[in-house]
Amino acid sequence: MTTHQSITDIRSREYDVDDLFLERWSPRSFLDKEVPEEVLYTVLEAAKWAPSASNIQPWRFIVAQTEADREKFHSFIYELNRNWCEKAPVLILFVSKKTMADGNPNPFHQIDAGAAWASIALQAKMLGLVTHGMGGLDREKAREVLSVPDDFEIHHVAAIGYQGAVNALPEPYQEREKPSLRKPLSETVFEGEFGKEVKGI
Repeated sequence: MTTHQSITDIRSREYDVDDLFLERWSPRSFLDKEVPEEVLYTVLEAAKWAPSASNIQPWRFIVAQTEADREKFHSFIYELNRNWCEKAPVLILFVSKKTMADGNPNPFHQIDAGAAWASIALQAKMLGLVTHGMGGLDREKAREVLSVPDDFEIHHVAAIGYQGAVNALPEPYQEREKPSLRKPLSETVFEGEFGKEVKGI
C-alpha cells in the first residue's frame, strides 16, 4: 500500500457500510509500544456485549501482556506466525466452553466466540489499535501450558497493538502487509435456497 492511498481506495464497497468495516484489516507489523490497561479492557468490554445464544457467553480470553506470559504463548505458536507476532504487546487466546450448564453440548459456542472476536477487532480499530488472528498454533501444547480445561475448545490467538512500519517486518512478510480484498456479495448471498442468485446484487 503506497503512502498516498487510503484503505478505502483499495477496498471498494457495494453498499454504503461505515468506513470502519473497510479500514479494519490484519497487519503483522507492531510497534514496540505497550497497550494501556484501560484501552485493552475497553476492547474486552466490547466482547462482553457480543451476541450469545441463550446468553450463555461461552467465550473466555486468556490474555498475555507481560513478557513472561507472552513467552508462554510463543512456546505454542508456530514459527511462521512467531516471526512477526513476537513484537505484539498483547496476545489473547480465544477459547469457548463446549457444554451448557446441564452438561449437554452447546452447538452455538463457536459462533458466539466468533462474534466476540469480531467485536474485539472492531473496537480495537476504533481505539487506534490493530489486530491479527492466528490459527497456526499447537492447540494441545497451548492447553497444557495455559491449563485450559478439556471442556473448552481452543480457537485462535489474536495479536493486538499499535501498527508498525512495513519495513520493520522480515522481508518475506512485507509484500503481504496490505489489506486483503473480499468476494462480491453475489458469490456469498443466496435467495431462498443455497446457490440461488439474489436479484439486484
